Amino acid sequence: MNFLISLAVGLLVGAFYAVLRVHSPAPPLVALAGLLGIVIAEQGVTFLLRHRPR
Repeated sequence: MNFLISLAVGLLVGAFYAVLRVHSPAPPLVALAGLLGIVIAEQGVTFLLRHRPR
């Protein structure tokens, strides 16, 4: 469900940008690479916090 909400919001923002004739602040590949980095870091930190020695 979260995926569908995220996709819908992304489509809405993309349509809004097109109506206002504004370009995305980052090229698509750069933006996707940044999002991938965020996801990898979030998952990595979560994993490390769950499996840290006590």
